[in-house]
Amino acid sequence: MAGGPPGGAAGRIRTRTRAELRRGRRPRSHGCWDHLYAAPLWPLHGANLGTLLRTCDAVGACMVVPRFPWVPEALARGNTLRRPACVHWTGDPLGWLKRQRDRGAHIVGVELADEAVRLADLPPARRTTVVVLGHEQQGIPPEALDLLDLAVEIPMVGTGASLNVAVAGSLALYKLAGLL
Repeated sequence: MAGGPPGGAAGRIRTRTRAELRRGRRPRSHGCWDHLYAAPLWPLHGANLGTLLRTCDAVGACMVVPRFPWVPEALARGNTLRRPACVHWTGDPLGWLKRQRDRGAHIVGVELADEAVRLADLPPARRTTVVVLGHEQQGIPPEALDLLDLAVEIPMVGTGASLNVAVAGSLALYKLAGLL
């Protein structure tokens, strides 16, 4: 992809071929690396879960989801991965978060809060980290806020109050994975 000055014939953008992309990526799905978890524990919209699962695969994270009857179909609907992704199931979101905290995981909530750190200032994860994503209208429940070690805010200049869970989770995961 070397070339001359931008805009010149030698500086044209060339997309990578599928073979080039495959050579630079894992040959198979990752197992549980126990490093980074996306935890949309109170999901509202199903299609966003499959989209977030694709991001988990891209950054080497696992996803933790509640055992709601509609969640398996929701994961499948937005997921275009050809291989299984790392998904953990919980029937008790608060209990699961408490267990993660007790074992020393860093619990980061994506939430609008006075104490929140701006996304740009969030350092990459250096230990097992859980990214907690709340309900898209009501946020993270108050009883779960007490389990957070840190809140991170994604700045917005528009009129909306929040991003959907796939977008918010993807931004936080890429930042914590050290890819942004």
